[in-house]
Amino acid sequence: MSKYIVFMAVLTVALLVGWGCEQKSVNVATPPPPPAAAVAPKPATTPTPTEPNKPQKVTPVENVTEQPKSTPPVASATAAQLCGKCTEFLGKYVSRDGMVDYKTLTRKKLELAALLDKFRGLDRNDYNSWSKDDKLAFWINGYNLELIRIIMENYPIESNRMLRLFWPPNSIRHIKGIWDEHKFIIMDEEFTLREIEQRLFQNEFGEPRVLFAMSYASISGVPLRNEAYCGRNLSAQLDDQVKKFIAGSHAFKIDRENQIVSLSSILNPTWYGGQFVAKYGTDLKFKQQEPAVRAVLNFLTKYIPPQDIDYLETGNYTIEYLRYDWTLNEGAGQ
Repeated sequence: MSKYIVFMAVLTVALLVGWGCEQKSVNVATPPPPPAAAVAPKPATTPTPTEPNKPQKVTPVENVTEQPKSTPPVASATAAQLCGKCTEFLGKYVSRDGMVDYKTLTRKKLELAALLDKFRGLDRNDYNSWSKDDKLAFWINGYNLELIRIIMENYPIESNRMLRLFWPPNSIRHIKGIWDEHKFIIMDEEFTLREIEQRLFQNEFGEPRVLFAMSYASISGVPLRNEAYCGRNLSAQLDDQVKKFIAGSHAFKIDRENQIVSLSSILNPTWYGGQFVAKYGTDLKFKQQEPAVRAVLNFLTKYIPPQDIDYLETGNYTIEYLRYDWTLNEGAGQ
C-alpha cells in the first residue's frame, strides 16, 4: 500500500513538472509580438514626411499661376479711374482736331491742379502692380497735362522780338526752359518733360509710337487727343494717332512727278527718327538711305496704302523734311 502511495506521489510530481514546462513554452512563444510592435513605427515614419510634400508641390504652382490673374484687375481699376478723370478734363478743353482752349483754362487752374495731384500722390507700390500699357498710358497723360499746365502758367506767351524771326509770337519755344527747367512732382519724385521723354519713353518703354501721342503744343505736331490714353486699348489708340498724323499735311507726302517724299521734321534723324531703329530697323529695303531713315520708312509702310508702300520700297526718290510750324495749338474747345 505504501508503495502505491509513493508511486502516486511521484506521478503527481511528474505531471506538475510537465505542466510547468508547457507553461514556460507558452510564455516563450508570446514574445514575438514585441518585434511586430517594433515594426509599428513604420507607419509613423513613412506617411508623415511624404504626405505633406504632395500639397507643397501642387499648391505653390497653383498660386504662382493664379496670382497674376487676380492681381491686374485690382491695379487696372485704379489706372482706369485716373484715365476717366483725364478724359473728362481733356474732353472739355480740347477739340476733336487737337486744338486747346488755353484762354478758358487760365480760369480753370484749380481744376487742373486737382487732377495733377492724383499723379503727384499716386502710391508707387500701386503703380508697380499695373500692366506695362497702364504705366505707359499714365506717363503719356502726365506728360501732356504737365505741358498744358506750363503753357497756362505762361499764357499769354510773351515773345522776344529777335526770336520771332525763328518762331511765331505765341510759340512755346518762347517759354524759357520749357523742356528742362520747369519741374513737377509725380509719385513723390521730381521730373521735367525732358526726363520723362528720355528716361521713360525712350529707355524704359522703347515704344516709338509714343512720339505720335506726345503733345508738342504746335500746329505741325501730332494733334492732341481729346481723350486720355488708357492701358486697356493703348495700342489701338497709338495706331489711330499714327494714321491720323500721316494722313495730314504736316507728316507725309509723296510727289511722284518730282520724285520727292516729304516727311515731318519729327521723323528726321536729328530729331526723333533714330528712335525707330531698334524696333523697325532693316538692311533689306531702302538701301540707299541711312539706317534711321530706313527704319522710319519701314515703320510707315505699316500704315500707308499699298500703292504708297510700293513706291517707298521700289521707287527712286529723295527725302525732304517739311518745315515745322511752331504756332501754338490754340483754339476753342468743344
